[in-house]
Amino acid sequence: MTDRYKNRKKMRIAIISLVLLILLGYTFFEIRKVIYGPRITVFTPENGSMATSSYILISGNAQNIKDISLNDRKIFIDEKGNFYEEALLSYGYNVMVLKASDKFGKQTEKIIEVIYK
Repeated sequence: MTDRYKNRKKMRIAIISLVLLILLGYTFFEIRKVIYGPRITVFTPENGSMATSSYILISGNAQNIKDISLNDRKIFIDEKGNFYEEALLSYGYNVMVLKASDKFGKQTEKIIEVIYK
């Protein structure tokens, strides 16, 4: 009878430990958004690239954001975090600034430099 009691106790401890481990893993998985803050990835154009047209398409992906703007003008993202924004370049050196913030107040910015010839 004592062996059965010991086995039950060990099994109960193992199940409780497994549940706690799963809860901790899920908590860390969800809190990573708070730790990393907003992230911006620009697909096109490459930073420092040369453009032959005054019209340019800026595309990329933004994660963990509440707001995003291009040169202080709000832009929109789709449900997967992708954005596509058109811009006109002036002749010569152009600087475009993408700024994003999350719901916790963390901010990030990505600077895109393009030369129009």
